[in-house]
Amino acid sequence: MFLINNTLHTAATQWMERTLDDSANRRLVLAEAFLSADSILMTLQNITEGLVVYPKVITRHVLQELPFMSTENIIMAMVKAGGDRQVCHEKIRVLAQQAGAQVKQHGLDNDLVERIMNDSYFTPILSQLDDLLEPSTFIGRAPEQVDEFLEEEVYPLLKHYEGLESGKVELNI
Repeated sequence: MFLINNTLHTAATQWMERTLDDSANRRLVLAEAFLSADSILMTLQNITEGLVVYPKVITRHVLQELPFMSTENIIMAMVKAGGDRQVCHEKIRVLAQQAGAQVKQHGLDNDLVERIMNDSYFTPILSQLDDLLEPSTFIGRAPEQVDEFLEEEVYPLLKHYEGLESGKVELNI
């Protein structure tokens, strides 16, 4: 717990002089730092080894939050259609809080979209709602950035370790 501060204090007071008065500290700090890093990496491997991704669960969670995420786009569409921004914001705020209460207090599905569709104020943009709620409009370049990162950074590093077997990590607590 004191590894960082101990090292910083030694560096601050010794000024990187090559004396032996910090050798005991170095022997402790260097070894413990590597042991700590090893423990962190083993814990990370243990946690992520059996990681399973469930795309349907991800989709369900995204669709549950999407109506809240799209409120800004809905407000902008209403303003373009001639609506008053302040009035629209207040209506969205009230409807979002009501829908949020359904989700958080009663464990029900998010019904914000239905609430918006049932409010006559939003009639001018009802035909645009499907486009405003399209999940892909909220991710920007994320898919391309992930692909680029994998191709340019991760895969070249992994090539160095092809053919090596990694052992299964077991944590003993």
